[in-house]
Amino acid sequence: MKKIGLFLCVLFSLPVIGQKVTSPDGLLQVELNLSNNGTLNYGVHYKNQEVIQNSPLGLNSSIGDFHQNLVFISSKINKIDDHYTLPHAKVSRVHYQANELISTFLNSEKDTLHVVFRVANNDISQTYRINSSDKSRITVYEESTGFKFHPSTVTFITPQIQGEEGWMKTKPSYEEEYTYEEPVGTPSKYGLGFTFPALFKLENDFWVLLSETGVTSQYVGTRLGEPNAEGLYTIAFPDKSENAGIGSTYATTSLPFQSSWKTITVGDNLAPIVETTSAYDVVKPQYSPSQNYVSGRTTWSWILWQDGSCNYEDQQKFIDLAAELDFEYILIDALWDKQIGYEHMPSLIKYAQNKGVDVILWYNSNGAWNDAPQGPKNRMNTSPARQKEMEWMKSLGVKGIKVDFFGGDKQETMRLYEDILTDANRYGIFVNFHGTTLPRGWERM
Repeated sequence: MKKIGLFLCVLFSLPVIGQKVTSPDGLLQVELNLSNNGTLNYGVHYKNQEVIQNSPLGLNSSIGDFHQNLVFISSKINKIDDHYTLPHAKVSRVHYQANELISTFLNSEKDTLHVVFRVANNDISQTYRINSSDKSRITVYEESTGFKFHPSTVTFITPQIQGEEGWMKTKPSYEEEYTYEEPVGTPSKYGLGFTFPALFKLENDFWVLLSETGVTSQYVGTRLGEPNAEGLYTIAFPDKSENAGIGSTYATTSLPFQSSWKTITVGDNLAPIVETTSAYDVVKPQYSPSQNYVSGRTTWSWILWQDGSCNYEDQQKFIDLAAELDFEYILIDALWDKQIGYEHMPSLIKYAQNKGVDVILWYNSNGAWNDAPQGPKNRMNTSPARQKEMEWMKSLGVKGIKVDFFGGDKQETMRLYEDILTDANRYGIFVNFHGTTLPRGWERM
């Protein structure tokens, strides 16, 4: 009986071994494998050359392990053909075509894992979906998703820094220096891995860009963890020090669940890296724009004269400059609440509007996660305060906000980004995030 059981198990895993999905042009290929102990791995080839070596997949959660002891159930391949527009991005019209592999597995608790790969010309997107017949929620503790490169590969990447570091404990702010052409597997400066996007150059002059998209309030923002000596980089969740230690490093949500998308862009030159639309291709809008938001150019006194320039007279000078240059906006930066005052803002905004210039106002995101003194503070971090402030801005015709000093990528912070964007859209205000994570697909979402 033991021999029969083992024989049946091997037969059962055979359909997924060597399962492949290729791009529409046939040049980019992902191969998915299930090992005898039920662990998943994948590899990537481009133009018949290896790009990413055998690398792990899966995740660990409160409802069970989705990394090992998996049993193959089924798979299917779909064709994706999508047209969409991007009014404020690198291209205005996108025709996205890809082949999608969805492979389904059961873990030891009999819950279902769907591993999804979408392969377009030069772009791969990967996500996990989990559902259960008897459970209603899940906490994801970690991902096993990895990217293993040949030892000859070199990197162009920037390190992740701990929370509560830097000026007024405002980091991480995604402002650390990039390293150039370091050997793959080199430890990061701060021991916390590297932020997205991350660029790699292979010995054969192929280029690979790794990033993440599709992050909502239901997940965390991830990064690349510390590599091992063999050149394997695995996904890491936020560090506990982020946001002054406030909030969990895990992601908790209801079932069914979908993770963020990890993206891999591959090319034999840098054009596919620069031109990729992978951040937008696999996401969908979460709500409709309340109006047509108009992008434009802005004058900004802070870049020349810093905090001291945020006074009534200097802002008038930069309003006049915007009008003279035929710029659409002025950005009135930090400390306007104290150095100009709420009581004087209506007349300053009206002065700008009479010159044909619209106004963008700066805000501190902070509630309690940094020591930055600049205000306005405590206006964006809670829904009642935020909506009251946005109602005031709308009444004066303010067109946009710049929100600064975000302190990490925990789920709580992803929720704050989402809430600010949603409320701002309700009041017809566009948003510029600063001192912040990467957009993670939000331009389309």
